[in-house]
Amino acid sequence: MPDESHPPALPPLAEAGYRSVPDAAGGAAARGWWDANAEEYLAEHGEFLGSADLLWCPEGLRESDAHLLGDVAGAVVLEVGAGAAQGSRWLRARGARAVATDVSAGMLRAGRRLDAPGDGGPPLVQADARALPFADGGVDVAFTAYGALPFVPDPDRVHAEVARVLRPGGRWVFSVTHPVRWAFPDVPTAAGLTVARSYFDRRPYVETAEDGTVLYAEYHRTVGDHVGLLVAAGFVLEALVEPEWPAGHDRVWGGWGPQRASLPGTAIFCCRLPG
Repeated sequence: MPDESHPPALPPLAEAGYRSVPDAAGGAAARGWWDANAEEYLAEHGEFLGSADLLWCPEGLRESDAHLLGDVAGAVVLEVGAGAAQGSRWLRARGARAVATDVSAGMLRAGRRLDAPGDGGPPLVQADARALPFADGGVDVAFTAYGALPFVPDPDRVHAEVARVLRPGGRWVFSVTHPVRWAFPDVPTAAGLTVARSYFDRRPYVETAEDGTVLYAEYHRTVGDHVGLLVAAGFVLEALVEPEWPAGHDRVWGGWGPQRASLPGTAIFCCRLPG
């Protein structure tokens, strides 16, 4: 893993909104943004995420309760867009041979500090999810919790790479912002319950600097888009999980919060390659 102790700071934000940008610029923005914001992100959400836990979504659904990955003991598990690799760390404690990848060296470096004393932690590999540095058919289970897919304009490449590295019958599970949420303002109050834009407007949410440099880009796909991409990559969709906001859960995370409990906030796609 590269040692980049002082990632370059991003230029000041000048404009934010939904608009089209060149794919190359949008797809390249994630690495710099997460490098620059890794420490702040973990300071804000680290306690909720834990150091060794697999949290699927802001609703608080955890793998220890959901069991979406199945029995992982002895399995080779690949975490794509792992951030600080909390999920891989949790899976290793349950007997999985877990490997974590992320495009951001800053997130991986921050994650290494979460390893328990005396434990080397999971292998961490800096890699773009669209070009995974692994051999064909060597992975039993792949997953990501809000990683990689929202930040690239070409998710078909991510699905194709995951399909390539999975063995026949292998499982691919990923969580993303529920597509219906994109039609509503990204605020956690009741104001976030009023439709503000078309569900079918696929322009990404983009933040740019004064000179037009793309600092951050997040992409929207409809439910049909997600299903079509999975089918094209050869996957079978086994379940679509829409976690409800649990009673008593009062944590606000971005646009997620108890005041928006009447709308789904997360979609988890559970897929498998034909055996």
